[in-house]
Amino acid sequence: MALQAASLVSSAFSVRKDGKLNASSSFKESSVFGVSLSDQIKADFVSSSLRRKRGHSLRNNKGMIRAQTIATSAPSITNSSFDRKKTLRKGKVVVTGASSGLGLAAAKALAETGKWHVIMACRDFLKAERAAQSAGMPKDSYTVMHLDLASLDSVRQFVDNFRRAEIPLDVLVCNAAVYQPTANQPTFTAEGYELSVGTNHLGHFLLSRLLIDDLKNSDYPSKRLVIVGSITGYRNTNTLAGNVLPKANLGDLRGLAGGLNGLNSSAMIDGGNFDGAKAYKDSKVCNMLTMQEFHRRFHEETGITFASLYPGCIATTGLFREHIPLFRTLFPPFQKYITKGYVSETEAGKRLAQVVSDPSLTKSGVYWSWNKSSASFENQLSQEASDMEKARRVWEVSEKLVGLA
Repeated sequence: MALQAASLVSSAFSVRKDGKLNASSSFKESSVFGVSLSDQIKADFVSSSLRRKRGHSLRNNKGMIRAQTIATSAPSITNSSFDRKKTLRKGKVVVTGASSGLGLAAAKALAETGKWHVIMACRDFLKAERAAQSAGMPKDSYTVMHLDLASLDSVRQFVDNFRRAEIPLDVLVCNAAVYQPTANQPTFTAEGYELSVGTNHLGHFLLSRLLIDDLKNSDYPSKRLVIVGSITGYRNTNTLAGNVLPKANLGDLRGLAGGLNGLNSSAMIDGGNFDGAKAYKDSKVCNMLTMQEFHRRFHEETGITFASLYPGCIATTGLFREHIPLFRTLFPPFQKYITKGYVSETEAGKRLAQVVSDPSLTKSGVYWSWNKSSASFENQLSQEASDMEKARRVWEVSEKLVGLA
């Protein structure tokens, strides 16, 4: 996510962190109880007790929510094709990692429109519920469901619970991410894959693949799959962050093909030595390639819009929580006063919400960015992130790793 100058400061203050981390200490977020909304009808407030692998369970009580019918055309947009295609219900959007940072800010921005019901897909159920309440999100505007992207079993369970709740899916936002910039030893997912790639790429890849049929079946005017990207995911000589070491580079995918387990193969996609910062950057390149491949395989057939975005550098985000204290102190003012690239979580959340709902951003296969005037524009993908053959190979190898091939 927003790391435009993070790599610059990071390279100046790199330290080593010995020993493996417990996977439970990493971001593997998601949660949700389902609500089926219809025209002026009370719906049961669906909740279920979900048990995580480590034996923790969370319970939710049943309640009732009254849904209000509302047109879904976006504000300030007139005379568009969307004015002729309105649905008498709120849009339903799943946002992973919605308990903090960019995900929470986007969830709040969408909920406040009154036109969206947000499924907050998070690892920590109680944290997500408290975050929504603290953010002032209306009670009937969100649902929390459990999802641990570092466990493929949890991803499948989430999809099963989502479908049992009979919630339509109109937009899926893949936002959650793990970033371990100071780690010099890999941490692994439940299936034994390196944690950053296993969570940021493989977890979202399986989730998106399993829910693509739900998106196809949506009757919403504009169905979308949005993957949050990062400017540091590019080997682009035109961007400062793209040239800061370690650079993102997937190589020939030998590590990915070998399972990223650090035993039979390297824990890094390119087969090299482990580097926590590079693992994150590589996962973001995979996100870009996945978005492009989804667009090529499904857009023309389904009409679904596939897009990615870089919302700007959120220098105060919790994504940097595992960085050294000096970095966390210096990075925000560095972004605000030196690079001028600082973006608040609130502003970044509005930008993500824009990609979710704005009728003017329906072009598929696009990587959206914003200029200094906060105007959106189509950004250029790097050579590697737009490599069609590499996208196909990442797709096929990923299918095998998540059990779809």
